[in-house]
Amino acid sequence: MGSETTETNGVRVGMVRWIVVALLFTAMVINYVDRGMLGFLKSDLSKEFGWSETDYADIVLCFQAAYALSYVAFGRVMDKIGVRWGYALAFTIWTIGHMCHSAARSLVGFMIARAILGIGEGGAFPGSIKAVAEWFPRKERAYATGLFNAGSNIGAIVTPLVVPFLVLSYGWQMAFIITGVASLLWLPLWIIVYRRPRESKMLSPAELAHIESDPPDTTEKIGWLRLLRVKETWAYALGKFLIDPIWWMFLFWLPDFLGKRHGLDLKSFGPPLIVIYLLSDVGSVAGGWLSSKLIHRGATVNRARKLTMLVCALCATPVAFAAFADQLWVAVLIIGLATAAHQGFSANLYTLPSDVFPRSAVGSVVGIGGMLGAIGGMVMAKYAGYILDKIGTYTPIFVVAASAYLLALLVVHLLSPRMEPVQIKD
Repeated sequence: MGSETTETNGVRVGMVRWIVVALLFTAMVINYVDRGMLGFLKSDLSKEFGWSETDYADIVLCFQAAYALSYVAFGRVMDKIGVRWGYALAFTIWTIGHMCHSAARSLVGFMIARAILGIGEGGAFPGSIKAVAEWFPRKERAYATGLFNAGSNIGAIVTPLVVPFLVLSYGWQMAFIITGVASLLWLPLWIIVYRRPRESKMLSPAELAHIESDPPDTTEKIGWLRLLRVKETWAYALGKFLIDPIWWMFLFWLPDFLGKRHGLDLKSFGPPLIVIYLLSDVGSVAGGWLSSKLIHRGATVNRARKLTMLVCALCATPVAFAAFADQLWVAVLIIGLATAAHQGFSANLYTLPSDVFPRSAVGSVVGIGGMLGAIGGMVMAKYAGYILDKIGTYTPIFVVAASAYLLALLVVHLLSPRMEPVQIKD
């Protein structure tokens, strides 16, 4: 029986569901260390291998293309075989891809390694979102999502803390090997601990009742073609198409921006990146907390989610001027506010599938949205490479980043004006 904690209504229930969030959080930390290492090493590897901006953009594009296809495929896998083994499979593949970077000796070699990484990492968010849908009632999902999604920021913080030491001590090849091997400690813990709530022996009856407090939904398997005819699927997918490329841009190009605009290098990236991603963590948790708090106070899911997303979208707009900041820490705070806004916005957008779709369709909807988000990332990669090769400034890229969230919120509102549970007809 799980440890007990007191809920606001005075009923004592367990906290096993938060152990599940802790596992998802840890996996996301590993995910983003593995995903972000290449961006952190971009300057050094570009010099070693003679990459142009377009060459680097093509490496990123290979990751995005594999990620796009895998994301939608793993969405279906999670619905078919379940989160426990689906997530374990995804984790294994991406860890292999991460360690394959150590063997790359050419542009093509890095493209292949990034593609394998993308195939595995495409399963992380479909698995995480479906796990939250299985383990949390609707009123807690945004907060739980914000918590596990905060792991992406911690991963981005761990990277500048750990990678310079590993690279300077053992070389960049061994840095990929060491981080990959260390991450494998997570896998057996996941397989041992994770079960569906009704299959878990750690769960108290009170916590199970809490998890299942929402009205029951259909367990019918719903195919992609039926989902594609529902406008709420497109509300989520187009929202992802618009905002995901911005996060990819920060992750893959931010060290390069700080190096070119403010003269930082492998030894000095750490403090600015740590501040930026700490702010992102605050945004992730705060965005999920705010909408959950509004729901607890009586706001509808629709009002709570969209009001929080509006606040986040407005906070992202100053990033349009980040490249004009002459002082490093002014630029860091502007970008940190934007990344925090992204994570708060994203925590609420991620809950849309579980808010309006039956649990049996959540993985598939998340997969469709993730695929479109990755396609948007491919467009952004080519755009960033072109702009930096031809113009040499980040300003046009940051202008796109500043406007994406307001546009995404507009699209979500037009396609899902009330965020009500959908009725999927044959």
